[in-house]
Amino acid sequence: MQDQGRSTRKRTGGRLKNVRKRRKNELGRLPTETQVGEPRFRTVDARGNDTKTRALATNVASVNEGGETVSAEIEDVVENEANPNYVRRNIITKGAVIETSEGKARVMSRPGQTGQVNAVLLKD
Repeated sequence: MQDQGRSTRKRTGGRLKNVRKRRKNELGRLPTETQVGEPRFRTVDARGNDTKTRALATNVASVNEGGETVSAEIEDVVENEANPNYVRRNIITKGAVIETSEGKARVMSRPGQTGQVNAVLLKD
């Protein structure tokens, strides 16, 4: 877990004093790099009485085509604007273009936050 904390300096350059210690809900976490493979999930406590489901790996996507949603098999990651290295490592993030059994689709959900891959079919 990482804590970025708040800046120790004011805009004017003066120092800021700590008013309190850091809280657990202020801690950040390392990114969940969801890979293509056998589905694996992990639940994580979130702020309040809430949980997040992280997809560590998945091979199923809900692909929307027009008005219909179809469950499709993820075959490969074609392009990922977040990080070109993610294509080689088959990591799925929001905005990534994936090759599915239905065709190429762009991921619209955040698999590391919601635990599912929702995608929209691309027109070639």
